[in-house]
Amino acid sequence: MSGVLIGFAIIGSVILVGYVVQRAGILPGEAQRTLNRLAFFVSSPALLFTVLARADVHVIFSSFLVVTLLSVVVTAGIFVLLSRLFFRRGVAETTIAAAASSYVNANNIGLPVATYVLGDPQFVAPLLMLQLIVIAPLVLTLLDASRRGSVSVRSIVTQPLRNPIIIASIAGLIVALSGWKMPDALLQPFQLIGGSAIPLVLITFGMSLSGQRPLAPGTGRREIVTATVLKSIVMPVVAYLAGRYLVNLDGVHLFGVVVLAALPTAQNIFNFAHRYEVGIVVARDVVLLSTIASVPVLLVVAGLLGPQ
Repeated sequence: MSGVLIGFAIIGSVILVGYVVQRAGILPGEAQRTLNRLAFFVSSPALLFTVLARADVHVIFSSFLVVTLLSVVVTAGIFVLLSRLFFRRGVAETTIAAAASSYVNANNIGLPVATYVLGDPQFVAPLLMLQLIVIAPLVLTLLDASRRGSVSVRSIVTQPLRNPIIIASIAGLIVALSGWKMPDALLQPFQLIGGSAIPLVLITFGMSLSGQRPLAPGTGRREIVTATVLKSIVMPVVAYLAGRYLVNLDGVHLFGVVVLAALPTAQNIFNFAHRYEVGIVVARDVVLLSTIASVPVLLVVAGLLGPQ
């Protein structure tokens, strides 16, 4: 499991840089918001386009996709049900927290883990596609609707045309489906810009931790703990049950799909929360706590299901 530890060490180091930058006052007060917007509108779309454009279509549309979809729907559904019964938050707050309980860090941690632990970065492609083409548009549509106070069929249909992350993801999938190999002269600018996405998101996340502590009173501790438990424990259990008993995956692929389900919440959710200025503390705390919890969870998964 050295690959898991290496991946987390790299990520933690970059987050620490952001924390130090904020504590030292190196950047002006509006820097965090500016960097978040840069990541949301420029860097992340470029990165996601390059990842999906080069993905193997046969890997994307595999049994991994079925198991991943089931684990996401069940886990997010449990949170929404609990929210309706106990938390009684608004649509926007519930959307962010439900996404935090089920939206996996497929880029920053998923790619290193798939490479170092599973031995093939393509394992993460179905997860990326599902999140970027289906889940992200749904989350962003709900957030848009909650901000405007209404939603229409037109707003749902046109959502992909109004969000750069979704536009880039769909474009990348189209390239992958077409089988066209983009010339380096066209692809490299996207790779260069996309290379800044992960550092930007991690640094701004680290900046947000300065002067804050997880589970502070009045920050929605029940929602934070619930979403963290769902993401860290329930989602990988659901993935195991679906992969083992519904899809009947073999040992290697079952190990892979459970490992990916056990990954922590994506910083994208924090980015979405910051963009729409809702549920920021919940998103931040769930990202942080699920990242910490995922290390022992991944070690347990590797011990139980990994190659001997």
